[in-house]
Amino acid sequence: MVDNVENRRLSQSANNRNWKKWGPYISERQWGTVREDYSPEGNAWTFVNHDLARSYAYRWGEEGIAGFCDVDQVLCLAPAFWNGKDPILKERLFGLTNGEGNHGEDVKELYFHLDSSPTHSYCKFLYKYPQEAFPYLDLLEKNRTGRLNPEYEILDTAAFKDNRYFDCYIEYAKAGINDILMKITVYNRGPEAAVIHVLPHFWYRNFWKHNARFNKPAISSVSKDCLHANSSRNGSFFFYHENGEQLFCENETNNERMYHRSNDTAFVKDGINNYIIHHEHSINPKKQGTKSAIWYKETVEPGKSKTFKVRLSKIQLKKPWTDFDDIFSMRIAETDEYYDGLAPKTLSAYHKALLRSTVSGALWTKQFYYLDVFKWLFGEPHETPPHRIHKRNYDWQHLTCRNIISMPDKWEYPWFAAWDLAFHAATFVHVDPDFAKQQLLVVLREYYMHPNGQIPAYEWNFSDVNPPVHAWGVWYVYEADKKKTGVSDWDFLERAFQKLLMNFTWWVNQKDSNGEDIFEGGFLGLDNIGVFDRNQMPPGIKKLQQADATSWMAMYAIKMVRMSLALAEHNMAYEESAENFFRHFLNIG
Repeated sequence: MVDNVENRRLSQSANNRNWKKWGPYISERQWGTVREDYSPEGNAWTFVNHDLARSYAYRWGEEGIAGFCDVDQVLCLAPAFWNGKDPILKERLFGLTNGEGNHGEDVKELYFHLDSSPTHSYCKFLYKYPQEAFPYLDLLEKNRTGRLNPEYEILDTAAFKDNRYFDCYIEYAKAGINDILMKITVYNRGPEAAVIHVLPHFWYRNFWKHNARFNKPAISSVSKDCLHANSSRNGSFFFYHENGEQLFCENETNNERMYHRSNDTAFVKDGINNYIIHHEHSINPKKQGTKSAIWYKETVEPGKSKTFKVRLSKIQLKKPWTDFDDIFSMRIAETDEYYDGLAPKTLSAYHKALLRSTVSGALWTKQFYYLDVFKWLFGEPHETPPHRIHKRNYDWQHLTCRNIISMPDKWEYPWFAAWDLAFHAATFVHVDPDFAKQQLLVVLREYYMHPNGQIPAYEWNFSDVNPPVHAWGVWYVYEADKKKTGVSDWDFLERAFQKLLMNFTWWVNQKDSNGEDIFEGGFLGLDNIGVFDRNQMPPGIKKLQQADATSWMAMYAIKMVRMSLALAEHNMAYEESAENFFRHFLNIG
């Protein structure tokens, strides 16, 4: 491994601690997810939709545009924007639900994960925001044209006509483990001067409403340019800003809007939105709450830019801006140095840039994923159980997720998928081996894996069956890490192997009903592409034996042989495992 500042930080930050304590771990969509669905019928897409999201305090996580938070998502930081013409603040990315899009769910925004170091000591994100009213209804109506028509995208609208839009660059730099700098630079790409409202938001995830052991935290104003946050979970933090108006409300649901009943508090989650857009008295005049924002309003000349700075620190700073620009310059230079060391020397400048942007995109799609299936099904001990006609994932009551996990996509797929995760790990091992190993091991832990040995698939149906690629992922990561370091991580390999034994046995017992080493059922093909859904048999067919399922299992067996032989170098008892799995491979073949 190349010796540079960022790699030294990585070596100090295993298991998402130290320099990885803060990162872009906020989802880009929490609404429309299964974990936030408390409808009796299980209509996840409609229970909390995009329109209701600004008014609903989530149970299991948060969302934002280019959001940053700690590994437990106690405190969150993200920008919001307003062009003065939209009916709502731009706090979250807009997209169509599975039922609204003519080809399924689809985000309808332009945004780019531009850069990130592996410890997120420097991150950069670009959001393109129209200067005219955002075409919400146009995008909704034009995508109701049927599956045979192409998708109607935001570039098909007039939203960016004559380049009347803002380039909003959001950058983060860490001065220390608990010292986060955020810079928002807004460029006017249009032909005329335009007004932009920028609102850096600073808030607590609502962890107190359903957890009686936690006291409600508080954010309050301590001066005209500083907020103070305090909670029993992560102590005291100071949020510094330059100028702007301080706005406060509570991260609590607007019951009046959502359920037509009285609110539990006077200043609810959409208070800042309603104060700015509708001029309502919906923010706390005492300048305190659990959700806050700094309101900036600037006119930006064509081709020019305006920059907005905020800083979140564990310690009180007398001069928060003195070293602000220098820290950004330093972290950018260190990130440049890291990627120069990562890229092969023979790579062209174009391909080096492509490698950097690709890795950065993967790093940006990490997310704090929280779900306790038992509590989701039955509520907290002091609560009335949710009324559920369809008890989704009822047989996964042991499953308790509270981890930073690599997502397929933080908007369209803001939930882990077991086989995607194995492929992601094969990329992360070249960037952050500790994170790659943690990703593979976490879904094999007793609080993820079913007692019968099944690996959870994804939150829509944990009992669905993903292709068995986990053994391939473990073996790839083990070999790549050994090649990089020259040292075999026996602990990782053995931990994974013992759990994979259980999973392999589940496959043999559950997906080979005839005992002929021909496997069947499940979400197994090239992302389930086929004439029909293989989880729903056509009339008259009771069982479907599959060439691809059987091929996956042959690969599974041979990877277990290789792991057994490697472990036999460390412990001779694994020789018998190698023989056993080689026989499995021959039988399947």
